[in-house]
Amino acid sequence: MAAKHCLMVGAGLSGAVIGRALAETGHRIDVIDARAHVAGNCHTERDAETGVMVHVYGPHIFHTDDAEVWAYVNRFMPFRPFVNRVKATTGGAVYSLPVNLHTINQFFGRTLRPDEARAFIEARADLSIADPQSFEEQALRFVGPELYAAFFKGYTTKQWGCSPRDLPASILKRLPVRFSYDDNYFSHRFQGMPEGGYTAMVESILDHPNIAVTLGHEVRREDAAGYDHVFYSGPLDGWFGHDLGRLGYRTLDFERFTANGDWQGCAVMNYCDETVPYTRITEHKHFSPWETHEASVLYREYSRACGPEDIPYYPIRLIDEKELLRRYIARAGAERGVTFVGRLGTYRYLDMDVTIREALDCAQRALGAWERGDPLPAFSAPPI
Repeated sequence: MAAKHCLMVGAGLSGAVIGRALAETGHRIDVIDARAHVAGNCHTERDAETGVMVHVYGPHIFHTDDAEVWAYVNRFMPFRPFVNRVKATTGGAVYSLPVNLHTINQFFGRTLRPDEARAFIEARADLSIADPQSFEEQALRFVGPELYAAFFKGYTTKQWGCSPRDLPASILKRLPVRFSYDDNYFSHRFQGMPEGGYTAMVESILDHPNIAVTLGHEVRREDAAGYDHVFYSGPLDGWFGHDLGRLGYRTLDFERFTANGDWQGCAVMNYCDETVPYTRITEHKHFSPWETHEASVLYREYSRACGPEDIPYYPIRLIDEKELLRRYIARAGAERGVTFVGRLGTYRYLDMDVTIREALDCAQRALGAWERGDPLPAFSAPPI
């Protein structure tokens, strides 16, 4: 098979992982990104004032059950142990998240055992909701009105900019309560942080003689001419110039402030009361607990609708967006020589480990298709 000349639009995880896999099999790869750095939204850099490693676009904690993906990231950057223990301020008190046995006992002023707590919560759940359709119904069905009002209603309203009654139940995918004292926010067996930050990890992935990286350049559709294939990790609607309309996203604004010592005692503090305008405060030196810093840098996060010039974070995927998405999927299916990949290219919220898994699988499918002389699919994974 003759070597292909491929374009990776975007130097985030998708473009880097696919590009590296293809480069290692002899193909020539151009990686181009509109930003001045690689790693996309998981970009990290040292704060000039405090020396703290900052997650510039909000915190990213790596967690997975995929042993191959865990081995892959550690190949390019050693990962240090990190457990995300989120706290929440609501009603003038601080609790642990996700809701667990300690949260329940503290909130209700009880000393319940796991079996007693389960029965206690079930007695408060709205069992009349047999088939929850909205986020609110899902929460009321599983945790009851008190926990819903304290921990979910206000935070969700701020995060999504609408009532939880208008959000699908699927957003609250699993039972949001644990009947044990486990306060590890994630349940995956592999959890950690890259020792030198995510940007250094992605730079290492891209460090190959068959890969050329260009930053600060926005790729247009016509720029793809002349390449054997394009892997596009930008916004799906952006590839078509948004000519059918813009897919909806939420974006984040960050308010930076510094302090001496330890300001909040944890990496993430959620603010669940709707009267507090921000959703959470993150203290970034806690994301690198193996480092020591006297000063601290923190960020208040505010969620709002994403405008044309904003960085998209969370795809909304409500009814109107899904209808528009189907139209763009049809358009993409008629394209030739381009595969849409990653969070933006497939308009899905993806954790980092899933992004890497899909990128590795996409590269292997591409190599197999080229070997057989078959065309590549329009999407690395189905958007719907």
